[in-house]
Amino acid sequence: MDFNVKKLASDAGVFFSRAMQFTEEKLGQAEKTELDAHFENLLARADCTKNWTEKILRQTEVLLQPNPSARVEEFLYEKLDRKVPSRVTNGELLAQYMTEAANDFGPGTPYGKTLIKVGETQRRLGAAERDFIHSASINFLTPLRNFLEGDWRTISKERRILQNRRLDLDACKARLKKAKAAEAKATLWSDEVEKAEHELRLTQTEFDRQAEVTRLLLEGISSTHVNHLRCLHEFVESQTNYYAQCYQYMLDLQKQLGSSKGEIFSGTFVGNAESTSPPPAATSPPAVAAATLPAVPTIPVVPTIVGVPNTVAESVLNPNEVKPPASGTRKARVLYDYEAADSTELALLADEMITVYSLPGMDPDWLIGERGNQKGKVPVTYLELLS
Repeated sequence: MDFNVKKLASDAGVFFSRAMQFTEEKLGQAEKTELDAHFENLLARADCTKNWTEKILRQTEVLLQPNPSARVEEFLYEKLDRKVPSRVTNGELLAQYMTEAANDFGPGTPYGKTLIKVGETQRRLGAAERDFIHSASINFLTPLRNFLEGDWRTISKERRILQNRRLDLDACKARLKKAKAAEAKATLWSDEVEKAEHELRLTQTEFDRQAEVTRLLLEGISSTHVNHLRCLHEFVESQTNYYAQCYQYMLDLQKQLGSSKGEIFSGTFVGNAESTSPPPAATSPPAVAAATLPAVPTIPVVPTIVGVPNTVAESVLNPNEVKPPASGTRKARVLYDYEAADSTELALLADEMITVYSLPGMDPDWLIGERGNQKGKVPVTYLELLS
């Protein structure tokens, strides 16, 4: 019991001595042991590393999970050392809604078919996002957290110990200085000075030992930078793969929708079979595509002679029997895949080259296309006319 009381009294005395030394230093009434310039640079570098690591970690968490409530939930699960429950991504949720809508509207309708296609792509995008988040969390976020919760806590603890050792050292220096001043006035015995010098040697030894321990930990920040650099490369690789997957998925979807769009514009998707007039969209090319293509009338057409039956115009319904004009044909590059709606049309593959020309009486949104021995109508909006 007496030992505990003495220990508490000793600890209180040490705390009071440190507090007095710290206060006097702030007021400029006591000397302070300064660390060497290299040590100060190590401290500044460590503080900079800690601050920027925290900011990068927090913002990466926001990038991977924009929902703050979800981030708080994940944080609590981690602190409780429990597995974070699987969460549906926004893309997967959108895919679910689109699929359900398609079933309500009719999966066989043009809108329903398109919803199913887009929904499937959104599901794949959501799955790719999930894989990216998982990879980034393991390869990037986890090492940053480990540094802040492991290495940095150790460094902070040793720095606090070093600060206490420095305060003890400076307090001993102050006591020795006062003892020597009292000895000079013959108010103290020399053994008091010897006692102060002995305490100073002990505190100096402890301070030097703690300074060396702290220095080694601070120099380890260089290894931390190397590790974080490797993790950063892995994060960039994961992000690159993720965006490459997304681009490929959207490219595939664009081709699918381009083919479907051609069917819509060719009049295949007529909503009411009893309707006697075609829908307005059947002959209206997309605004963007039309704006980027040369005007169709630049292709010469076969002239129509007054009084003579226009046999060519009558044979447009069967392009295989149509002969190209002697002049006026042009080359065209196919922009998108196109599936022929019937035998009068020519199926197209993206990036292939075909020969095109116009005939009298044809819809201006269509041309006759030839590829080898194959011939048929092709939509202008799917072509890039070459000079």
